[in-house]
Amino acid sequence: MSTTVTTDASTEVDAPVLLAVSYLRVSTREQAERGGTEEGFSIPAQREANTRRAAELGAKVVREFVDAGESARSADRDGLKDMLAFITASRVTFCIVHKLDRLARNRADDVKIHEALLAAGVTLVSATESIDQTPSGMLVHGIMSSIAEFYSRNLATEVTKGLTQKLAQGGTPMRAPVGYLNVRRTDEQSREIRTVEVDPERAPLVRWAFETYAKGGASVTGLLRDLTARGLTTVPSPKRPSKPLGKNTLYKLLTNPYYAGVIRYKGALHPGAHEPLIEPALFDQVQSLLKARNAKMTRHVQHAHHLKGLLHCGSCGSRMLLDFATNPRGTTYAYFICSGRAAKKTTCTRRAMPVQVAERLVEDSYREITISEDDYRHLAAEVDAAFDEQSAGRDQEFADLTANRARLEAESDKLLAAHFSDAIDLPTLKRHQDRIRAGLADIEQRLAQHDEHHSGARAFLHDSLRLLTDAHRAYAHSDDGNRRLANQAFYTQLEITDDEQLRPRLAEPFATIVTQASTLTGGKEAKREHPTSSDVACSRKTLWVELRGFEPLTFSLRTRRATNCAIAPGSSSGCHPTSCPRAAKTAASASRARHPPRPHVSAPTPVAS
Repeated sequence: MSTTVTTDASTEVDAPVLLAVSYLRVSTREQAERGGTEEGFSIPAQREANTRRAAELGAKVVREFVDAGESARSADRDGLKDMLAFITASRVTFCIVHKLDRLARNRADDVKIHEALLAAGVTLVSATESIDQTPSGMLVHGIMSSIAEFYSRNLATEVTKGLTQKLAQGGTPMRAPVGYLNVRRTDEQSREIRTVEVDPERAPLVRWAFETYAKGGASVTGLLRDLTARGLTTVPSPKRPSKPLGKNTLYKLLTNPYYAGVIRYKGALHPGAHEPLIEPALFDQVQSLLKARNAKMTRHVQHAHHLKGLLHCGSCGSRMLLDFATNPRGTTYAYFICSGRAAKKTTCTRRAMPVQVAERLVEDSYREITISEDDYRHLAAEVDAAFDEQSAGRDQEFADLTANRARLEAESDKLLAAHFSDAIDLPTLKRHQDRIRAGLADIEQRLAQHDEHHSGARAFLHDSLRLLTDAHRAYAHSDDGNRRLANQAFYTQLEITDDEQLRPRLAEPFATIVTQASTLTGGKEAKREHPTSSDVACSRKTLWVELRGFEPLTFSLRTRRATNCAIAPGSSSGCHPTSCPRAAKTAASASRARHPPRPHVSAPTPVAS
């Protein structure tokens, strides 16, 4: 392709057309979309200036490359890379830019790009700056490149300074999360104020999400489903319509300390001036649940029996497992068996125990730990006296906690100021912030406990005392679920010995209460009414006879002894045949006299087959 030009000799010759490429760039997406147009205002203005400069050079722009919303601090830009690849493969004479800072804002990238252009035989031309390959033009090029780098670094410093000042005042240096709104308004002096306000539509749903998850019964997936059904959506923008939250977005929401009044910026935590939606204690509780579930997904175990997993073998200490056996007639019976013997991990020889026997032993244990009304009144008076005595040092402890809190808050402010002035680096700031935050949380918790100590702890002990006055009746009339909860609350372990005696280990404060009640009553009678976890039915441990007694083994004697202890006629609280030879002999004789064909045994609990 050619054009006709006129020489000084007034002769007409054919000259080749010079080819050029045009490079256009704006730094932000807002600049590219300003004014409601597809290219904003800057890109069309650059295009017009580059076209005029090409006409002055007698060149034709054959290709245009645009980077809209791309920073020049990095050379990793799609439009720039496409342009360099194009000029390498094409016969291009000029690369026209509006200004040098459109290509690069640091000298290292400017040198690399300029060398690539020179290697391709392309001359770099600025539409607004006088640069060329002459020494003066190269000097101007170097000066303008240094000015562009200075401008970029200075702008970053100024922006950082502004954000630092905003953070120091508790402002939000980023887009507000779901539940808040970025608001712009004008004050009385016509100054624009940018702040963050609570979103009246979404904030209640965010608060409900934290409260629901803190209860421990909901998963992130289930919570997302409920929030979507309740109508929680993102805040719409000019380019993005409102839409329901995704699972990752909800997880980030639950882990964002912004909702508790703390701004997390570049890895550091800063106190915010915005209104928190939740209390810090609630936020910490949610974080603990999230960490626990991420480390190991919790399993929802359905217990087939309310004693399953609570009983232990009194011989080897292994847990007792729930097992089922079906007779030839199709009737199924439930038993508790020693897991150590079943898995052959121990040398335990204890036999299976019918479920209804274990149920009776556990229920009877509640009768033995029940205290009288007189014991309740006496112990309640002792609790009140102890709390009143402890209140003497309460004022000094409260003052010490308050002083420590003020000291940690002042230390936090000094650390932030040191970080803003580049005296300490970010990892050091984060390490000290974590320490201070943990200390403040501990102090706040202790202050809260201080206020509730004389009301909450006192009421808890009174409630525990009252529970023991009605323990047996309440347990006997409860369903399986509440019985399981009661066993977990009252006992730390339930052991069943070979002679089918229960050795319960009471949890606190019930163990102390029962022991104190036994002391109040006094004597052996009190110990029999209120046994501790170390009480046993008989002191002798050696087995003189087998569990089945002296009689031959029959079908009904495979898992139980022949009779109950019977030293005293009609008594059910004497020594056991397995630990007392006299009782064993008497029991065996009485059993043969009463039941010639086969000894009597309580039938196991049948299970519907």
